[in-house]
Amino acid sequence: MGEFGIGQSVPREEDPYLVRGAGRYVDDVTVTGQLRGFVLRSPHAHARIRSINTEAARSMPGVHLVLTGRDAAITALGIQRPLVPRKRRDGTPAVPASQPALARDIVHLAGDPVAFVAAETLHQAKDAAEAIEVDYEPLPAVANVEEAIRPGAPSAHETYPNNQTYLYEVGDKAAVDRAFAAAAHVVQHRMVINRITTNAMEPRGCLAEYDQRDDRYTLRCTVQGPHIIRRTLAGEVLKVPETQVRVISENVGGGFGMKGALYNEYILCVVAAKLTGQPVKWISERSEGLLTDEQARDNVTDAELALDDNGKILGLRVKTFANIGAYYHSDRSAGPPTVNVGVLAGTYVIPAAHVEVTGVLTNTMLTGPYRGAGRPEAAYVIETMVDLAARKLGLDPAEMRRRNTIPAAAMPYKTALVYTYDCGDFGRNLEDCLVKADHAGFAARYRQSRQHGKLRGIGISNTVESSNAGLIEHAEIRFNPTGTVTILVGSHDHGQGHQTAWRQIIATKLGIDPSKVGFKWGDTDQVAIGTGTFGSRSAVSCGSALIAAAQKVVAKGTKIVAHLMETDERDIVFDGGKFTVAGTDKAIGILELARDSFVPAKIPKGMEPGLIESGTFDGGQRTFPNGCHISEVEIDEITGVVELVRYTAVDDVGHMINPMLVEGQLHGGIAQGVGQALFENIAYDTSGQLLSGSFMDYAMPRADDFCAFELGENEVPTKTNPLGVKGAGESGTVGALSSVMNAINDAMARIGAPYVQMPATPEKVWYAIEAARRAGTLQA
Repeated sequence: MGEFGIGQSVPREEDPYLVRGAGRYVDDVTVTGQLRGFVLRSPHAHARIRSINTEAARSMPGVHLVLTGRDAAITALGIQRPLVPRKRRDGTPAVPASQPALARDIVHLAGDPVAFVAAETLHQAKDAAEAIEVDYEPLPAVANVEEAIRPGAPSAHETYPNNQTYLYEVGDKAAVDRAFAAAAHVVQHRMVINRITTNAMEPRGCLAEYDQRDDRYTLRCTVQGPHIIRRTLAGEVLKVPETQVRVISENVGGGFGMKGALYNEYILCVVAAKLTGQPVKWISERSEGLLTDEQARDNVTDAELALDDNGKILGLRVKTFANIGAYYHSDRSAGPPTVNVGVLAGTYVIPAAHVEVTGVLTNTMLTGPYRGAGRPEAAYVIETMVDLAARKLGLDPAEMRRRNTIPAAAMPYKTALVYTYDCGDFGRNLEDCLVKADHAGFAARYRQSRQHGKLRGIGISNTVESSNAGLIEHAEIRFNPTGTVTILVGSHDHGQGHQTAWRQIIATKLGIDPSKVGFKWGDTDQVAIGTGTFGSRSAVSCGSALIAAAQKVVAKGTKIVAHLMETDERDIVFDGGKFTVAGTDKAIGILELARDSFVPAKIPKGMEPGLIESGTFDGGQRTFPNGCHISEVEIDEITGVVELVRYTAVDDVGHMINPMLVEGQLHGGIAQGVGQALFENIAYDTSGQLLSGSFMDYAMPRADDFCAFELGENEVPTKTNPLGVKGAGESGTVGALSSVMNAINDAMARIGAPYVQMPATPEKVWYAIEAARRAGTLQA
C-alpha cells in the first residue's frame, strides 16, 4: 500500500470527524436518570475538621445523596498508595501519606474534597453543597518547597514532620568527589523549575453506572490508560475482581500525563451510582481543574559541573528537591523526578555523576507526570550547566558541546547515570541544526536587533530522552467472516493519530486497504489487556504488538493456503496482501482467505476456524529519542517582553511511521515547552491559596506567541524493536524548555544581567535588565 504504508505522510483520519464536532467525549454522553455530582472542597490549605453538618443539604430539592469522609461507604474504600519501595534519608521505609476519597479529620490542601453531593441537576447539587456546614480549625501551612525544607517549617502532613518523604540516590558519589577535587574549573548554579498545570481542552469528567443484577460498575472517564484505571479502581479501591469493573475512555480532549490518574471524583461517582441506583456524572469546571488537576514540575535543583582546562566535563553533581504536593499518594508524584534522572547525563561524555532527589510535601495540589515527566527538567539542568560552563571558559556554547558530545562510534554507550544508549548520532544532530539555524549568521542578526533597541540571544539544547519501557501492550487483529478486519489495541488514542498510524502498519504488513480496517480502543470490555498511552511508548509497544499479531496472521494464512492449493507451506510467499505459490500464478488475497478461514471444509483438519490473532509486547527496552533545538529570542529593552523569533530543530525519533504525525507531535511539544519557559506558572500565596485560578492569572501561550518552526530529521533506527521507532511525543518539550531558557539567558549574559529563572515573564526580565543598567554593563 505505497501511499498508505509505513514512512508515508498520511493525513490523520481522525481529524475530519473531530473538527465536525462528531467526537464522543464524556460530557456528550447522557444516560436516562443520570444525576449530577458536585464536590464540596476545603477553602483552607491545612485545617482540622471539627464537624460537618449535612442535615440541611440532604433535605434540599432534588438531592439524592450526600457523602462525607465518615460515611461507611467511604470508610470501606481502599486507598491508593505508592507501590515502588522507597526510603527516607535515614534509611527507613518511606510510608504512604495517602489522600482519602473524602477528607475525614484533616484537609491538607485548598481544594481537598470534603463532601460529595448527587442531585437531579448540577444547580441543585451546588445549592446543597453550599448548605453543608463545616467547622474548620486552621493549621499552619507551607506552600513553597524551599520553605518546606527549612528547619522548623510547618508540617504539611502529620506523617512527615520535616516534610521530606523519600530520598532517591543514584550514581557514584566517591568518583564524583574525586572528579571535583581534580577539576580546574567548577560551575555551580541553582535552578528553580516552576510549577505548571495541563489545562487540557477537555476538562476532567466521568459518568459512572452500577448494574445491580451483575454487581458490576461501568466508569466512562477522561483517562489515558483505561486498563490501569480499572486495575487500580477494582483492586486498590473497591476491592473487587477486575471483571466487575468496566472502564470506557473514548475521545479525550488532551491528556499530556495529567489524565493518567484515578482521581477521587471518579471514585465518588462510582460509589454514588451504587448507593443511588442511578448513573452519576461529574464534569470539572475550568477553575476547579486549575485547583485540582494534577500539577507538574516544581523542582529546586542545585547542580555543579567539574571541568578540566580544555572544557572537558569531569563530573556532575545534582541535588533536587521535588515538590510532590500535599500527599505521598501514589507513584505518580515520585515518578517524574526519579524515573528519568538518566536524562541528566545528556548527550555528553560525563565520566562521573551523582544525583540526589528528595520528595517534599507542601500544602498544594499533588504533582504528577506532564509532557516529558522529568525529562524536560533534567535536560534543562544539564543544558543550562553546559551553557554556564561555556560562558565561564570563554567558549562558544556550540564548541563546548562539540568537545563533550558522545561520538556515534561509541554506541552502545553506558552513561554514568542509569542509561545505556543503543544508538544515535548526537554530533550530527548538532551540526545539522547549526547549519539549518544559520548559527554562523547570528552575529549579524544580533547587531541588527541592537540597532532596533532590542536585545537578542541564541540558545542551544542537544538533548536525549528515554521512552517508557517494561510495560506490556496488546493488539488484536480480528478478521470477520465478511472479509473485513478490526484492530483492537490497548494503547489509547487521544490526539496521537493512532488510528492512522496503526492502519499504516496493517497496510504495510498485511496489504489491506485502510478503508477495510476498523479500529477499537479505550474500552476494557472490548480490548482484553493493555497499558495505555504515555511516556512516548505507543509506537514502540503497541506498534510491536501489532507486528507480532500480523506475523501470526501470515503464519496461519500460509498454512491455510498451502492446504487449499495442495502444496508445501515453504512454497507459499506472502507479499502485498496476497499469498502466492512460488513460481506460479496461483494466488489468493488475504481478505478472500479470511472468508475461507471461517469455513471448516477449507482449512486443515484440526485447525481452529477464523483468522483472529493477537500480539502482546513485553515493553521491551528503553529507546532514546534525541535531537538538537536552537532558539533565538528578541527582548524589548524597555518592557522586558520576550519574543521567540527563530526556532530550529533536528530530531532523531528513529524510523518514522508517519513523518506528518511526528512533525505534529514535535510542534505540540515545542509549544508546551515554550509555554513554560515564557508564560505558564501555578502560583500559591504563603498560606497555600491558589493565586492563578483562572486564565486571567494563568497565562496560556497563543498562536501569535510563536514563530515558524523549522524542523529536520536525522533517522537512526533502533534495533530494540521491529519497527525501529524511538518515540516522538515528548521530544519537542524536552528540547524547547532548555533551548528557549538558554536563549533568554544568553541575551541577559551579553549585557551582564543576572540569570532569569522560568517563566521568563516581562517583569522578571525587566528587573534583570535594570540590574545590568545599574551595574553599567548595559550598552546602548
